[in-house]
Amino acid sequence: MADADYDVIVIGSGAGGGACLWALAQQNARVLLLEAGPAYDYREDYRLDQADWETEGFPAKVPTEARQTYAEFQRLESRWDGIRSHSDQRGLFVTKERRQPYAYHHVVGLGGSTLHFTGEAHRLNPQAMRMQTRFSVAADWPFGYDQLEPYYIKAEKLIGVAGPAQERRCPRSAPYPLPAHTLNYSSRKIRQGCSDLDLNLLPNSLAILSQPHDGRPGCNYCNNCTRGCPRADKGSVDVTFIRRARQRDNCEIRTGATVIDIETTADDRIAGVLYRDADGRTRRVNGRAVVVACGAVETPRLLMNCSSAGGRGLANESGQLGRNFMETISWLASGLHPENLGSHRGIPADAICWDFNTPDAIDGVIGGCRFNSSVGEAGLVGPISYAKRVVGGWGHAHKQRMRETFGRILSIGAIGESLPNPGSYIDLDPDARDANGLAKARIHSFLDDMALQRLIFMANKCRDILNASGVESIVEEYGTYDYFSSTHVFGTARMGHNPDTSVVNEYGRSHRWKNLFIADASVFPSSGGGEAPSLTIQALALRTADNIVRQLADKTL
Repeated sequence: MADADYDVIVIGSGAGGGACLWALAQQNARVLLLEAGPAYDYREDYRLDQADWETEGFPAKVPTEARQTYAEFQRLESRWDGIRSHSDQRGLFVTKERRQPYAYHHVVGLGGSTLHFTGEAHRLNPQAMRMQTRFSVAADWPFGYDQLEPYYIKAEKLIGVAGPAQERRCPRSAPYPLPAHTLNYSSRKIRQGCSDLDLNLLPNSLAILSQPHDGRPGCNYCNNCTRGCPRADKGSVDVTFIRRARQRDNCEIRTGATVIDIETTADDRIAGVLYRDADGRTRRVNGRAVVVACGAVETPRLLMNCSSAGGRGLANESGQLGRNFMETISWLASGLHPENLGSHRGIPADAICWDFNTPDAIDGVIGGCRFNSSVGEAGLVGPISYAKRVVGGWGHAHKQRMRETFGRILSIGAIGESLPNPGSYIDLDPDARDANGLAKARIHSFLDDMALQRLIFMANKCRDILNASGVESIVEEYGTYDYFSSTHVFGTARMGHNPDTSVVNEYGRSHRWKNLFIADASVFPSSGGGEAPSLTIQALALRTADNIVRQLADKTL
């Protein structure tokens, strides 16, 4: 069954797909969005007003645990024991001899993983865009920061990003649209500790409203962004780009629409898109252009599964599709402070230190990192988490200790550069298929010595900051040495000028297929030194949309 023709079909509704949809609709393109997951109603689906709010994480309507598979990971070595995940209550988290898969954290639904993100809205450090030229690692971006900056401004204004006036890490042609959030009391303790270490801790730039904006209220500081925001003060894609796009008559959104194939023609064009609707019917839609925005794991999976690719992968003429996979290199440490800080309140990452963000900031290591307040990200925001992870024992003594301890945790998180290596990539699992009979994505991950040296630096600096902030004892530490646990993933459809070493050009268009575009973190040539990627994905998607509109106008699509 075929549908009417569209100017553009967008597949996926996360940071890239949602931003691209809005930009195309604003410029009068007839656009169709296909999203495999359901829509979420922030007023009904996020149950933070219920007594059992802490017993669940994000209320996923579509389970994600088995959507991907994992290859066997590397053996753990005693020389890296200082970065093993552990806690006072559990001991070592991983007791097996190999690194273990924990999760690729994502959401299948309208708005994608922004539905459960912590709201960080970062620009990429310009120095991270020339990693090949400067350090002979990763790849250079095929354009400069100055070409992306106007799109950062546009995305920040629509979302209502709140950020500090004094942040000078990236050049800006306009200030943040909203003032920065005031640091909560526990983060002010961290700021003092950082100051004693000659480190600069700033208010984080956040897609969380510090005051009412665009019909949405300011934040109420419940510290539960990862469970879904029931007020729409967090700038997830559904309440920003998609809400705006829905106001246009030329925009159509179909949820429960799982794309199963992309058809091609003999003259190197995309002919149509096949998908299964919520009732299991196969439907076909046509568009002058197709934008794939499924994320750095599912985008290569979709393209590899396309029947017209003959097993090689659509847009994989270079052999780079699925390669150059970059994951989340992270560490998080939590400790008890002698004061009752009320640290369960606030914003998951309201404060950030960029002092080591540049690629050459860590002695002897290529690739930077950042540090941030992390009690909310650690999930230590309610009594159940304290009872399970912080306070041991049982009975009256346990109850008394809970009263004494709750609200005293300080947490510091760190995220670092992830550099491509031959052992990290995405392919298709020959033995695992989904409900539509398509091979699942299989995640291969390897951390080389450089990544682990960077992780050691991050772990030690987190400990230093906690100690300087007055923490008496560290009760829990975990990181990505022994666990694969990624929210930020990049690089599996790298953009570049050379079609022999990249998948798409500087506008996200396939080097071969004239009307096929990619608009997600798959196209990143480098990951940056710990920046959250959603704002850069959105800026790239807006740039790609502008290019598509120009080509529609001059009839080259």
